[in-house]
Formats: sequence, C-alpha cells, structure tokens
Amino acid sequence: MVISASLVTWFSGPTLQTAPPIGDWVALTPVLLLGLTALILFVIDSIDPDDASNTPALAGTAAVGTVLALGAAVVLLAAGIGQGQGGALRLYGGQLIVDGMALFFTVIFTSVATLVIVASYDYLADRVYQAEYYMLILLAATGMTLMAAAGSLATVFISLELASLPSYALVAFLKDNRGSVEAGLKYFLIGALSSAIFAYGISLVYGATGRLGLDAIAQQLSGGTQLVGILGVGVLMVAGGFAFKTASVPFHFWAPAAYEGAPAPVSAFLSSASKAAGFVVAFRVFAVAFSPDAVAASVDWTLAFWLLAAVTMTIGNFAAATQDKVKRMLAYSSVGHAGYVLIGLAALNAGQNGLVLGASMIHLLVYGFMNTGAFLFVALAEHWEIGRTFEDYNGLGTQAPIACVAMSVFMFSLAGLPVGGGFMSKYFILVGAVGTGHFVLAALLLINSALSLYYYSRVVRSLWFEDPADSLSIDGYPVGLYAAVIGAAVITFLLLPGIFLASDVATSAASALFA
Repeated sequence: MVISASLVTWFSGPTLQTAPPIGDWVALTPVLLLGLTALILFVIDSIDPDDASNTPALAGTAAVGTVLALGAAVVLLAAGIGQGQGGALRLYGGQLIVDGMALFFTVIFTSVATLVIVASYDYLADRVYQAEYYMLILLAATGMTLMAAAGSLATVFISLELASLPSYALVAFLKDNRGSVEAGLKYFLIGALSSAIFAYGISLVYGATGRLGLDAIAQQLSGGTQLVGILGVGVLMVAGGFAFKTASVPFHFWAPAAYEGAPAPVSAFLSSASKAAGFVVAFRVFAVAFSPDAVAASVDWTLAFWLLAAVTMTIGNFAAATQDKVKRMLAYSSVGHAGYVLIGLAALNAGQNGLVLGASMIHLLVYGFMNTGAFLFVALAEHWEIGRTFEDYNGLGTQAPIACVAMSVFMFSLAGLPVGGGFMSKYFILVGAVGTGHFVLAALLLINSALSLYYYSRVVRSLWFEDPADSLSIDGYPVGLYAAVIGAAVITFLLLPGIFLASDVATSAASALFA
C-alpha cells in the first residue's frame, strides 16, 4: 500500500515527475512476474501432467501472469519510474536499465503475449504439452523484457538467447506436422548462425574498446581510443544480428518459412513481440553505445540502415503481393513493416532523434495489435479447418461477420488507411523522414503503403465480396480466439484517435537516450 500510494503521488496528470527511489525488485516487477508465472505453470503441470482438467488452470494462470506484468509496466510507466529528472534506473552495475523505453516495450510484449495466450486456449484444445507451450511463451516474453532493459552487450546476448531458445521450440510445437518441425529446424539453424555472427561482433567491439557496457563503450569511443577497422567490422556484425532478429532484408529468409509452419498464435507472437524486441535492443545499442558521431571514423551505420530500410520495405511488400496464401502474405508483410521501422534508425543524427525514433516506437506499438490480430484471425480460420489461400476465405463474412469486420480493420490499418492506429503511426514515420531530409525514404514509404493496399484488400474482397464455396462451414465460435481477435481490433481502432496518449511517452522515452 505504501508503494502504491507513493507511485500515485508522483504521477499528476500528463506531466511526469521525478520518480521516487524504489528497490531493484520493484523496478523489475514485470520481468519477475513473467518468470514467476512460468515457474507456477511448471508446478501445476508437475502435480498431474496427464490431467486434461488442468487446461483451464494453465491458460488462466498464464493469462493472469501476463496481465499482471502488463499492469505493473503501465503503473511504473505512469509513475515516471526511470524517467523525468531522476533519469534511468541503472541496476546491477548498469547491466539492466529501467527507463521509459524499457517499460514502453514491456507493455508491447505483455499485451501481445496476453492476446496470444487467450487465443491459444481454443487453438490448443485437445493437444498435449499445453503447459510447456504456455511456459515457453512466458519465458520468451521474459527474455524480450530483459532485452528491452539490457545495459550491456553481454546482457543483450544472454537475454536474446533467452528469448530465442523458447521461440525455436514454439515454432516446432506441432510435432506431428512436418511443416512445423521443418520450420523450427530452419529457424534454429539460421538463428544459431545469426547468434554466432552477433557474438563475434560483440567480441570485436570488446577488442576495440575493452568495454561491454553501453555507456562505457560510448565513453571509450568519445575519448577517441579505439581500433577503427576492428570496431567498424564489429558494429556491422552486431547490426547483422539485429537485422536477423527483426527479419530485415537480406536476413529475412527465415521468416516466411517459420511463420507459415508455426502455429498461427506463435506466428503472431514472433512477428509482433519478437520483432519489437529486436528493434528495442537496436535502438538502445546504436543510440547509446554507437552514436553516429563517435563511430564516424569506423563506419557510417546510418547509411547501412538507410539501405536496409529501403530494400526491406520494398522487397517485403513486393513479395507479399505475389503470395497466394494469407499466412505467407502476412509473413512477407511483416518484413515490409520492419523496413518502415528501420527509418527511425536511418534518420538518426539529423537533429530530430527523439521524433524519428519515437515514431518507430509508436508504429511498433500499433503493429503489435493489428498484426497480432491478423495472425490470430488466421488461427481462427485454421481452427475451423478452412484452407490457407485467399480463395478459401471467400464468403467467410457471411458466416462470421464480427470476426471478419475485425480482420478488415487489421488489413486496412496495416495498409495505413484511417480505420486504425496504423494510419497515424505511418504518418508519424513519414513526418520524421521528411523532417530529417530523407525524402527518398518518405517516397518509398508512400509507394510501398499504396502497394500493400493491393494485397491487404484481397483479403477483404475475399471475405465480403466473393461467393463462398459450397463446402464452407463453421464449426462453433471459440470464445478465446474470438475474444482475442475482437480485443485486438478494438484496440487497433481506438489507437487511431488515442495515439497521442502513447506518442508523448514514446517521444520522451526516445529523447532520453540522447540526453
């Protein structure tokens, strides 16, 4: 009660005050809740692993854990913990940093995890290893939350592996499905290669600077004492590791196979939460440790990200436009959206760092709901044993109108039409690109958004304007899947007028990195 009262005292209206002093464990409450919930699931399952009646308890416990972690992150964010005049909280010798950015992305991870867990209750009906499934989701979310707060390259690597290892198992969760197992194997092999490249890049950075902490690296580089060639190669290899995690071209080739073969809720989790985790680490590492001015003599990584952004959004959208399967189209679509977010990194060091990085953060927030909802609609279609092509969705709006309205909101919001928060988040990125003089990236954003409207509208046309097949039938309306899809659609729609509630928080959190 004392802690709650103090948090409320320090938050007044929209103005963030200096946060009160708190213990390390309070600042890490979301991480601790996620990890503790995973352990509780282990205990529940160990009592009687073969008891099918445990299913509601497993799903309910997992959902409560993510909701509590989400609530804790919102309370800490609203209370100004790690923000304002007091600055970021540096815990355990700076290995973990709790600030506005870490808490903002924790909200994204826990929101997506909650939607996925609620939807999985019906999707996993009558399947074995449900406890393991929910534990893997929670452990992956724990790793992502730690990634958002990582204050050194060592912590980045460890938390990255904590998030990645459960993800490999989740992709291959359908053990009797050849596509799922094959996708999991591909994801694991490519992920192992990426981790090796990333670790080698960290070793080169350490060899050039003698430091692993992000702040310590920045201080060392500001002194001008580094091995220029080694540092440049190390920075590029670290960037390559992040490019894999965010499914950026040319490191994207694992994503379509993994997303298509994995269970649809897992695809939603990876394409939304995992992508956001990769970006938050990239934001922190390149804004704090490898500031453009400090490494200008070694490598111009803003140019590298400029090229990544241009190629990723273009190839991702053109590839999505050629797909015949909805799930695979969404996979390539996620690649295109990674290109939009990369504009935030490409436009740094142009005088408006907080604006452009904040715009990317806002897009990742909105994307977390609209993309998760789209994949969960696919999960709903798979639950009904409907095919995977656009034609298989023909006329589905006549049998499931509410869910199809939600899917239409997701599609148009992803395209950037003013029916959801995707319109405003893309607008913020566009303003940031134009304001920093990156007119080519701004033009590519507009062109690719127009192209995306073509393939997103194919889904809407199939749902509402095509005649259904004679064999089309729906077997029940699963409560969990329906609730998750509709909930994601409602939030996506509300973020259109309510985006400004998050924009100030995102911009302030991004600006704090450059203070």
